[in-house]
Amino acid sequence: MEKMAKQHFVLESFYIVSLVIQGTILIVSGLETSSYTGEHTFYAAANRALQGLAYANKTLRSRVICARECSMDERCKSFNFNDCNTMCELSLATRREHPEDFNATLGSVYFDADEDTSRCSLTDSSLKRYRSCKMLLDAGYRSSGIYTIYPEGFSDGGLCVYCDMETDGGGWIVFQRRQDGSVDFYRNWTEYQSGFGDLSGEFWLGNDNLVTLTSDDSSGTWELRVVLEDWEGNTAWAKYSDFQISPGEYNLNIGQYDVSSTAGDSLAYHSGRPFSTKDIDNDAWGSYSCAQSRHGAWWFRNCAISDLNGEYYPDEHTAADEKGVYWRYWKGHFYSLKTSQMKLRAMRQ
Repeated sequence: MEKMAKQHFVLESFYIVSLVIQGTILIVSGLETSSYTGEHTFYAAANRALQGLAYANKTLRSRVICARECSMDERCKSFNFNDCNTMCELSLATRREHPEDFNATLGSVYFDADEDTSRCSLTDSSLKRYRSCKMLLDAGYRSSGIYTIYPEGFSDGGLCVYCDMETDGGGWIVFQRRQDGSVDFYRNWTEYQSGFGDLSGEFWLGNDNLVTLTSDDSSGTWELRVVLEDWEGNTAWAKYSDFQISPGEYNLNIGQYDVSSTAGDSLAYHSGRPFSTKDIDNDAWGSYSCAQSRHGAWWFRNCAISDLNGEYYPDEHTAADEKGVYWRYWKGHFYSLKTSQMKLRAMRQ
């Protein structure tokens, strides 16, 4: 890399942070109330992370803000930033000081002040692009968390997903999670189409993403697993073969219910039905809108015997008939559950 000329500014109560990423310089500057002044330049190593040496973890909007946080803390010598979960990790050391902890990490970018750091980047051609959480698991990634996968039909940037590497052998792509009511699921068609929420918390991965994932013939057929928890800490699950979401109206297609499941079959009733949201009514009940009545979105018929995208209630007693987050053949249609997860896994890779 050619050496780049740098201008130095000494302005009271002013910060300037430069990020050098593949030869491109990004600069952020602004006023601060602290006495800090100065200029910092950080160089990036893509798909790398310095592991085990972070003293602070922060969820921030961008790598530029992460750089500012590091530059304003005299303890910080380097940082990692993950674009999938926007996690910023500030470190007490650098890759040169701890080369044994400087590892390949999909989706992470490492930064420090060493100009040679950029040469440590791992390009796409030097990394294996895993198509699913199952392939990541088979390659030795055993920890549940946020990863980038590269299924057929997605752009070069891949798809950020939460992988469950523990349940029922692992390798599951989680596409829905409810756990505390922090995310509003009473959303419109466009929002359900693209997805919303936080992969580390409550979220819906997006109907377009589900269509593309389950249309990938190279992965064979997909299985669906639903995991539920009540307010007493009891859990139950239901599993189905041949899960697919169709393009257009996002019809739900499921195969055989696994009879060893513990939650009961509260989804077969909805198989074949198109998706409905508060602004697009595709249920079978004429002008009546199940989505509006239930304050959620689902594959409604007349209306539902399950609805895991319904309104979140603070305990099981608050919900009325067919309200809340419910699964009738486990806890009934008056019981609103504490948590739910929906996840898919390729049955053949």
